Amino acid sequence: MTTRQDSGFSVSQRIVLAIVPRLTAAILAAIGMTLRFKVIAEEGATPATPPPKGIFCFWHQCTLPCGWYFRKYRCTILISRSFDGELIARTLGILGFGSVRGSSSRGGAAGLFALQDVLVKGEAVIFTADGPRGPIYQTKMGPVKLAQMAQEQIGSFYLLPEHAWVLNSWDRFLIPKPFSRVIVSWSRSVTPPAPDADATTLESKRQELNEAIERARFNAERHIQI
Repeated sequence: MTTRQDSGFSVSQRIVLAIVPRLTAAILAAIGMTLRFKVIAEEGATPATPPPKGIFCFWHQCTLPCGWYFRKYRCTILISRSFDGELIARTLGILGFGSVRGSSSRGGAAGLFALQDVLVKGEAVIFTADGPRGPIYQTKMGPVKLAQMAQEQIGSFYLLPEHAWVLNSWDRFLIPKPFSRVIVSWSRSVTPPAPDADATTLESKRQELNEAIERARFNAERHIQI
């Protein structure tokens, strides 16, 4: 039976949606069970523990290790309405994540209001801050606007496998190799902008968030060399 979500996709896409998320989740589980995670945090940062609360951001390239590591945290993630987004939503759903559909270009406002409802319930939401199309390592404004709406701080983290396959994609997508050590790196949280903050202040806060995620990445890269 074709669901309402499937109705906008072709027959071949619906076949892919029926098979690929289950296969991807199974492969990720097979690899994930062999991974060894080490948590690090810069001075003043507090790593989240389940059940988390608030807003968290990471770069799109480490979606796979993040998907496995945070599967028990029961977070909700903003995912685009595209076919690729549907694949990701179904895969993460198998792993235990909730999803809200939207993006910075289409359905963004509705997605932010839906995420605000998640925060009101005392749960956590996650952004791939530079996704779904990049540019790489450049956060969008969505997390900052949500922080302003909900008056919630933003946590930043990055997961780096010591050994990984790197895809030739815009985000240099990482696929951890089995039995790899994975560094879970946390930066200090970013405070929310005031409810009446102007555009200049919001942009400054976006840059502050960008720097926080980058610090998490740089710290992971330095630690992996130790």
